[in-house]
Amino acid sequence: MSNPLRVAVIGAGPAGVYAADILTKSETTTEVDLFDRMPTPYGLVRYGVAPDHPRIKGIVNALHKILDKPGIRFLGHVEYGVDCKLEDLRRHYDAVVFATGAADDRNLGIPGAELPGSHGASEFISFYDGHPDSPRDWNLDARNVAVLGAGNVALDVGRVLAKQADDLLDTEIPDNVHSALSRSNVTDVHVFARRGPAQTKFTPLELRELDHEPNTELIVHPEGFEIDEAGEEAMRTNNQVKSVVKTLQDWALRDPVGNTARRLHFHFLRRPVEILGEDAVSGLRTEVMELTGDGSVRGTGEYETYDVQSVYRAVGYLSSALPDVPFDHGSGTIPHDGGRVLDLDGDHVPGVYTTGWIKRGPVGLIGHTKGDALETVNNLLSDAENLPEPAEPERDAILRMLDERGISYTTWEGWNQLDAHERALGTERGRERLKVVEREEMVRISREEAEV
Repeated sequence: MSNPLRVAVIGAGPAGVYAADILTKSETTTEVDLFDRMPTPYGLVRYGVAPDHPRIKGIVNALHKILDKPGIRFLGHVEYGVDCKLEDLRRHYDAVVFATGAADDRNLGIPGAELPGSHGASEFISFYDGHPDSPRDWNLDARNVAVLGAGNVALDVGRVLAKQADDLLDTEIPDNVHSALSRSNVTDVHVFARRGPAQTKFTPLELRELDHEPNTELIVHPEGFEIDEAGEEAMRTNNQVKSVVKTLQDWALRDPVGNTARRLHFHFLRRPVEILGEDAVSGLRTEVMELTGDGSVRGTGEYETYDVQSVYRAVGYLSSALPDVPFDHGSGTIPHDGGRVLDLDGDHVPGVYTTGWIKRGPVGLIGHTKGDALETVNNLLSDAENLPEPAEPERDAILRMLDERGISYTTWEGWNQLDAHERALGTERGRERLKVVEREEMVRISREEAEV
């Protein structure tokens, strides 16, 4: 191939950025354009992780270094399926990689899930992360709140709900989020896990972070705190499981404090079966579960009701279908063979690939994303000589198309400008950053220099 390999990556979160990195490090000369519907890069790292998350700064720094590479171009505020179609991308690129992730909430599938006061975790996370498409206010009138789930998302939601608003002032939370959290009436947050402590998906660092909140008491309820044979084996062979269980055990053995402003409760072997209420959430009904010895659980037929006025469902993310791209609605993923997108007949769609959560489902940490991208990129590169030739491969042809359509796209230079602006806003308040929330304002700041 005499000309550079031109690749469009749709989605500028970790999955897309790592795919771009691997492509530009390969022996094949490659030019990568990273598209995102947001005016900013980083995907869920910017809009899906709690602002006080201990690892967020390191992740952003790593992604920034990759996006700073000359072979990678960021084009934000461009929505696939709205501003450009697959046929547009194929006209300008040899290959297209879909890395749009999973940002929707998985359906819990129990009665009452749609009641006012029942929220998907991603809705709340988008609010406190200042997502431009999220509401600017949040009702926190409930005193007793349930969080359903046993992963890090549930921990993030529970921690933010139980935290004092002023303790977040050293983060990048926007003013509207701080204002809403300051008015919160929450006193008790109850985290419910369907299985036992050895079967949770918490990671040790994120779990231990909860213990750094001086105004929040951690309460691990003994009912349901059980370890079966499979759990004991997991603790012997997996240091992460061992650390999680030990941390929870230590908390369970503590003497009650009783004088904190808020309490964060853990309930194990409790399966939510119904969110109660007529016009709004008024309670949660759970079934008591029991371990079967192999890590699975079964219902006992015994039920408990908890007095809660709000429920947050943190039971998993779900990807959205994309126009002109095959999609398996059952698994919430794009059908593929090693990242090669497959059509209804199981044949590879020439020049179309996928990576990240929309490829494998919303599981795994950042490290899994790198390996996933490597598989996809290796297969793309092995196909390079047989990829369909684009009609308009010249690098700036795509920019002309966007300009002709009146799309106010943002660039990497524009992000650096917005980044500096947010940091300057933070400096005025003695903080590292203050996030800009409004989409139009982000676009304006990002494009300001180009329009002068």
